[in-house]
Amino acid sequence: MAKKKSMTMEEAIQAILASEGDNPLRMMLEFMVQNVLEWEMTEHLGAEAYERTDERTGYRNGYKPRILTTAVGNLYLMVPQDRDGTFSTSLFERYQRSDKALVLALMEMYLKGVSTRKVAQVTEKLCGRSFSSQLVSKLSKQLDEKLEAWRERNLEGEYPYLIIDARYEKVRICGKVISQGILICVGISAEGKREILAVEIADTESTATWSDLFRRLKRRGLAGVKASDLRRPRRDQGGDLPPPPGGLLQALPVPLHPQPPPLRPPGPEEGPASRA
Repeated sequence: MAKKKSMTMEEAIQAILASEGDNPLRMMLEFMVQNVLEWEMTEHLGAEAYERTDERTGYRNGYKPRILTTAVGNLYLMVPQDRDGTFSTSLFERYQRSDKALVLALMEMYLKGVSTRKVAQVTEKLCGRSFSSQLVSKLSKQLDEKLEAWRERNLEGEYPYLIIDARYEKVRICGKVISQGILICVGISAEGKREILAVEIADTESTATWSDLFRRLKRRGLAGVKASDLRRPRRDQGGDLPPPPGGLLQALPVPLHPQPPPLRPPGPEEGPASRA
């Protein structure tokens, strides 16, 4: 039997970006770009908002909305303005030159954890030079909190169908490089819209790790599941098919679009009331 080929990093990113709902990469990038804009204005004026200092060279004057189209979706930004109209940013041009590298860096942060090194790498590409270590540390903490909130968000509505897949990524743990599984679960709503429900790292792709993921989804409110497209995990990675967790799924795997039951003619007792 042919072995299932693991997804590439590009395929994992595309699976996340195919979601019609919000995705964590877009949220992360929007947060970081907005903070870079604020930092650039602070550098331009020589002072934080409401800060009193002799180095101040001007004052803020509200914001101007701007939509930046990126590979991870539209970013809805508020570009700061100054009273004299002298502030300008080249962030948007710098972003276009580094789009692919930034998306890969964001994906690594999501999967392997937010680190000050990765945050410094992304912010340096966005603003053209390094942030202070204090600011990078602050952004790392805030970004970590936002990611945790996204991972634990409540799921509302029903998702009749799930698409589930996994890939393996080399990560360094305690000085050793080991292979870990990345589990991805996409939900399809009754309206046909796709949404990323979970992207998690596990030691391996197995009954236990998939069942744990399903239980966490159920605690977050996953409901209405009728069918799942679950690709068989790689046997060479110790994987096997998970059983239905606590009645959440009636059968795994089943066709993504199961055929409806055949219609049967109504019995005599089910006929129209006018015939009674």
